[in-house]
Amino acid sequence: MKKVINTDNAPKAIGPYSQAIEANGMLFISGQVPIDPATGQIVEGGIKEQTEQVMKNIEAILESAGYTFKDVIKSTCLLSDMDNFVAMNEVYAKYYPNDPPARAAYGVVKLPLGVMVEIETIAAKF
Repeated sequence: MKKVINTDNAPKAIGPYSQAIEANGMLFISGQVPIDPATGQIVEGGIKEQTEQVMKNIEAILESAGYTFKDVIKSTCLLSDMDNFVAMNEVYAKYYPNDPPARAAYGVVKLPLGVMVEIETIAAKF
């Protein structure tokens, strides 16, 4: 069965998609950008601040669906500039101190709202 996941603790969808969908013990979180859900604005600062907000948004969605970062099995990181990879990775690694998920990271031409980073996440309960 498919269940739509929404929480006020993460940014509202800025298009025709859900924050996350849960199906058959798996949670598919849409790409999260560094919007502070309290203000609706992109966080100020550089790649570290933006990555931190993205991870907080992912955490809020995970929690609202009853998952944690330990349940994450795959992430896809999109960067507007691959020169930011090391700094993004530094922040990202704090959320996965043990047994990190599988991951891909891509440099892209442009991201929504001109942000530096977007991360999509898949979690599962077995």
